[in-house]
Amino acid sequence: MVHIPKSNDPRIIIIGGGFAGIKLVKNLRNLPLQIVLFDRNNYHTFQPLLYQVATAGLEPDSIADPLRKQLESVKNFYFRMAEVYSVDAKNSLINTEIGQLDYDYLVIATGSKTNYFGNKEIMDHAFPLKQIPQALDLRSHILQNFEAATISTDADEIKSRMNIAIVGGGPTGVEVAGAVGELKKSVLPNDYPELDFSQMHITLIEGTSRLLNGMSESASARALKYLDKFHVDVMLDTLVESFNGTKARLNNGEEIETHTLIWAAGVEGNYPIGLPEDAIEKSRVKVDLYNLVLGTENIFAIGDIALMSTEENPHGHPMLAPVAIQQGANLAKNLKRKLKGKEPIAFEYKDKGSMATVGRNKAVVDLPGNIRLGGLIAWIIWMFVHLISIIGFRNRLIVFSNWVWNYFTYDKGTRLIIRRFIPKHKKKAA
Repeated sequence: MVHIPKSNDPRIIIIGGGFAGIKLVKNLRNLPLQIVLFDRNNYHTFQPLLYQVATAGLEPDSIADPLRKQLESVKNFYFRMAEVYSVDAKNSLINTEIGQLDYDYLVIATGSKTNYFGNKEIMDHAFPLKQIPQALDLRSHILQNFEAATISTDADEIKSRMNIAIVGGGPTGVEVAGAVGELKKSVLPNDYPELDFSQMHITLIEGTSRLLNGMSESASARALKYLDKFHVDVMLDTLVESFNGTKARLNNGEEIETHTLIWAAGVEGNYPIGLPEDAIEKSRVKVDLYNLVLGTENIFAIGDIALMSTEENPHGHPMLAPVAIQQGANLAKNLKRKLKGKEPIAFEYKDKGSMATVGRNKAVVDLPGNIRLGGLIAWIIWMFVHLISIIGFRNRLIVFSNWVWNYFTYDKGTRLIIRRFIPKHKKKAA
């Protein structure tokens, strides 16, 4: 049994310290509840900037903050760093790697994980970008390939080590492609003057007919134009069928020789087992308008994992941070109303817009009211929104100072290789 002090207050267990879980805990601070948060890490990650860690723009401590530090002012709060394996809905228990714990209310805020669409070969060899260790691994991998290219005498191997392919034309894929394009243009040639960077090819592969499918047509067109300035080869209506660590085979018969395939092609829900089978659909947990898991009385799901069908979003809300934050706030409000014997309030998503950056002075922003922005003004808006969204004044200051330094020096100062070289296909054996 997980050791948590007994309390006369109802116990609410929250699984996941992401955007939704953090917002919920903070908004429950004044309620007569014992709050227990479980997460496999002891920190919260600002995932929208993970790609900058992977491309040497930021260090990980600038986009992460310890959960205990963030939530230390919340009374009657307990954090346990542990993975939750399953839920026993019948007996109101969770099973974790450190034991069992009972609950009065359970909130699943476990977010999402990389979706490889069942392709094990790609899962074994491609590089995902959902966690800080993955971003650091990718950064070291890219730099190690350039180090290896400088000592190779095989022309084909040199090209393969320099080439980088990104799969997925959503915001993550577009932002990664732009960041790699900036590395190629302004940073790497100074580090590796002996290499011919005209041989380096950056390829962005998207399975649909345009980039940024969740945004406007004008945003898609602008992003394509910006990527072209970085000489990124964008391949639309194209799928990757296989990748063995050195060669990606596409569904059109083409092959790309590369040691680096970054997988940003989609995500799926990441939930513990034990929930009602009828509540699971397309790897997400079905909830009603109050985020109550269908078929349960005291289990809620919020954020990426929650599938709430509405007239505006029949297939569920987009798996975005603003949705998670708003659902966390609304659930806290409803739990407060429940404790007072009041009726809950249905969740309504307030779409404040969407955005993506493609590099210095290049971004796209869609705002409510059919406002479409691009270029410098969009880039400034993107920076401002991300800065105020980062948790912690210290982190905001570090990120801002890094961005200012990068802007005026055309340099990225975190080009550190922090792992010993292990080929990705040999990691399990190692």
